[in-house]
Amino acid sequence: MRRIRSISEFHSLRGLSQPEHPLVSVVDMEDIKVFATAEKMVFDFYLISLKHSMNVKAKYGQQAYGLNEGILSFMSPNQVLGLEINDRTAIPTGQMLLIHEDFLWNTSLARNIKHYDYFDYSVNEALFLSGKEEKVILEIIEHIKQEYHSNIDKFSKQIMVSHIETLLNYAERFYNRQFTIREKNHHQILERLEVILTAYFDNDDLIAKGIPTVQYIAESLNLSASYLGSLLRVLTGQNTQQHIHEKLIDKAKEKLSVTNLSVTEIAYTLGFEHPQSFSKLFKTKTDFSPSAFRQSFN
Repeated sequence: MRRIRSISEFHSLRGLSQPEHPLVSVVDMEDIKVFATAEKMVFDFYLISLKHSMNVKAKYGQQAYGLNEGILSFMSPNQVLGLEINDRTAIPTGQMLLIHEDFLWNTSLARNIKHYDYFDYSVNEALFLSGKEEKVILEIIEHIKQEYHSNIDKFSKQIMVSHIETLLNYAERFYNRQFTIREKNHHQILERLEVILTAYFDNDDLIAKGIPTVQYIAESLNLSASYLGSLLRVLTGQNTQQHIHEKLIDKAKEKLSVTNLSVTEIAYTLGFEHPQSFSKLFKTKTDFSPSAFRQSFN
């Protein structure tokens, strides 16, 4: 594992000339002179990559992507990127935008950049771009490059930050499009989610394991928690936690209506440490207390 601490170090590692700006740089992948066959890297800066090439795999978390179509990926500091090049003659093509956190200091984007969920998505899910979308992203990257190539003045930083923010907002739009366009794949995720939740709540081990966490469900689906939450909100209007609670309440209704278990016993069997927490959640979701719901069947 190699940690790359600065943009200058990245340029040196890849056989590039030193960056014109120490805190922001646009790299044309065709200019890169040094590529290892396989490597893992951690960056101390943000890395936004638009790349495509044959016989190259990029791995984010547990997923690998062939780069023979345009994909946009987002790496935030301390995330791990793995690259595997199957053909040394097939170097990736595209653009990379490197942004050090210090460049964003004292700007609104420094506070807001963490709110863009796809910086977490990059661990698990890349953004696939249409030709039109790719053109939009490339034009914005070119504007950033032109700005730091020009004479730096008091307006330069804010103009570049504005371009970066525009790029991030377009990416958010394109991710939302991806959620809806890739409908078949995403509905398969919904089906798998239902299977995972059903199996979990049908397990007699709930007392020991407790209520499933959002992280557990996301990992079971091989997705990041934030990507899964965003996907579910687009497709169903509910986040992951709400889906877990919905399944839990369905199970509770079943036990209240067809068993003689007490409310306390049902709470424990569903993984609650405290029956009061179960009763509060049940009433919030159904407008009935568990006891009142049971009485409605009598």
